[in-house]
Amino acid sequence: MGMLASYLTLAAILFCLGLYGALTKRNAVIVLLSIELMLNAVNLNLIAFSKYGMVPGLKGQIFSLFNISIAAAEAAIGIAILIALYRNKGTANVDEFDEMKR
Repeated sequence: MGMLASYLTLAAILFCLGLYGALTKRNAVIVLLSIELMLNAVNLNLIAFSKYGMVPGLKGQIFSLFNISIAAAEAAIGIAILIALYRNKGTANVDEFDEMKR
C-alpha cells in the first residue's frame, strides 16, 4: 500500500496545482494548461488504482487512454477558440471574455 499512497499524494499535489492555476490565473493559455494538469492527475490516479488496487487489471489504463484522447481534443478546440477570441478582442485575458457577441 506504500506505493499507492505515494502515487495518490503526487496526483493530489498535481491536481491542487492545476486547480490553483485554473482559478487564479488570468491568461487563457495558463488556464488551459492548468486544466491539462488536472486531467493528468486523474490519469495518474487511474493508472495507480489499476496497478495497485484491490483488483489489478487494465481497466484503469484503458480509461486513461480515453482520457488522454479527450484531453487532446479539448486542448485543440480550446486553442482554436482562444485564437478566435484573441483575433476579436486582441487579448488573452480571461476577464475580458465575458460578453457574448450578438
